Amino acid sequence: MKNIKHVVKSVLPDSIAQEMDIEPKDVIISINDQPIEDVFDYHYLVNDEYLEVLVEKPDGEQWLLEIEKEFEEDLGIEFENSLMDEYRSCSNHCVFCFIDQMPPNMRKTLYFKDDDSRLSFLQGNYVTLTNMSDHDIDRIIHYHLAPINISFHTTNPELRKKMLNNRFAGDIFPRVQRLYEAGIEMNGQIVLCKGLNDGEELEKSIRDLSKYLPYLKSVSVVPVGLSKYREGLYPLEAFQKEDAVQVIKTIEAWQDKLMAEYNIHFIHASDEWYLLAERDLPQRERYDNYLQLENGVGMLRLLEDEITEALNHKKSDERVRKITIATGKLASGSLNKYNKAIRDKFPGVNIQVIPIENQFFGTQITVSGLITGTDLKQQLEGQELGEQLLLPCNMLRSGEEVFLDDVTVDELEEFLHTSIMVVDSSGQDYVDAVLGDVKESTHRRRQIYEQTNSSNCGKTECR
Repeated sequence: MKNIKHVVKSVLPDSIAQEMDIEPKDVIISINDQPIEDVFDYHYLVNDEYLEVLVEKPDGEQWLLEIEKEFEEDLGIEFENSLMDEYRSCSNHCVFCFIDQMPPNMRKTLYFKDDDSRLSFLQGNYVTLTNMSDHDIDRIIHYHLAPINISFHTTNPELRKKMLNNRFAGDIFPRVQRLYEAGIEMNGQIVLCKGLNDGEELEKSIRDLSKYLPYLKSVSVVPVGLSKYREGLYPLEAFQKEDAVQVIKTIEAWQDKLMAEYNIHFIHASDEWYLLAERDLPQRERYDNYLQLENGVGMLRLLEDEITEALNHKKSDERVRKITIATGKLASGSLNKYNKAIRDKFPGVNIQVIPIENQFFGTQITVSGLITGTDLKQQLEGQELGEQLLLPCNMLRSGEEVFLDDVTVDELEEFLHTSIMVVDSSGQDYVDAVLGDVKESTHRRRQIYEQTNSSNCGKTECR
């Protein structure tokens, strides 16, 4: 086991750790004589009612702390490294990886490819399993960590090796079988690439993956994202309307079959397919309680239903308000539809939706999560925006007021000479923001899982 020091970053007020005089810069060495490999060992070990915690102070002195507490009561420690271990970078070179399609000279963190199973549990990231050893699988089963989110892409081992550019990438299915036999809940995703894993290969993947029911709860199918920075990369084509129609036909046929057999739809097309095919979104019942919501499956259907419900609780009035909503081209048509329902009840509210064309990454990128501050500046400059500009939450870096290109919200607000509100992802938040019923305007983003990138750790747009 690697000798990673688990350094305390902070101690929560009125916690057990504070009472025991644990302080920042202290190092947690072991709990009940058990070494700590990472965050999962730590959380598993601290659940006990009696603990002996070995702590090393900055001067090298070691304290053995005896603690009696309630079962599962937390000690109140935050560590400098949230994983309590090194982050595992991706060993694949996927033909569809969006990080390889990034322009140069952006901040370093945008070029890091993670493939760490622990982030699957902590943050919902999708992992390829190619970095996982038998020891890792043992620990998942031992701690019964679930769900684990897996990027399958295909069940054809040779094709998976080709798509991930990794000669070991086809060997994951014995590990999946172990997880299945241990009853570990899983979710899956398939990034669909035209001419590679679509058509008959998609049929085969759905057929093979359905054998892992009921522990593999759901699988989403999302279209590959292609930026303009693909020089020297594997030649991939964008999907067209007729392709989307066929993908939906395949998925819905399997949904009907699996619903009859397992009472679950299991395989799901992301919203992009329905918009590209110019098809109505499925009804809510088709989404199995939105098991793949944070991977872009059913997000627009849920938003529409939530907006309808929120409007039902609003009393019509004669308020006058003019606002602008900037979003990706993908969702702009849907927002116009939802806004009509708002205007029908509040005729004095004027809502302008401006779809932002992604010049930064290329016009084939249509999701709002990859829109930059630069594109917002260039395309909104000089436009009559009304009293407020609304932006979807996922345009911003998590926990910060910064776009992907490091433009800040305050900078954009000053440049456009208008008030900006960042809108959270629920229909209630949307209606309140449009109607001006939000008491305090905040520039924040909600931490959600986004599929804006088609890599194994992708994200999904919230609008």
